[in-house]
Amino acid sequence: MTNDRPALAATVLGILRSIAPEVEPDALDPTRPLRHQVDLDSMDWLNFLVALHERLGVNIPEADYAQLVTLDNVLDYLLAKLGPASA
Repeated sequence: MTNDRPALAATVLGILRSIAPEVEPDALDPTRPLRHQVDLDSMDWLNFLVALHERLGVNIPEADYAQLVTLDNVLDYLLAKLGPASA
């Protein structure tokens, strides 16, 4: 998986849309709490985090869930876990 932010954002939004098909990615504010914008319940949110793990191979421990509030938080977290971009 690439650690290019725009490509990663597209992947994350694709995963989110698989759980909440009504999501309009262009309408999301990357700095506002994602769960509130998309109206995900706790089970949907957990499914989203599990899908991120499965698709990207990034372990997301439960202790880190509180860090993943906004889309920007999710992308920053994943980029840090994926490591530096390959040349």
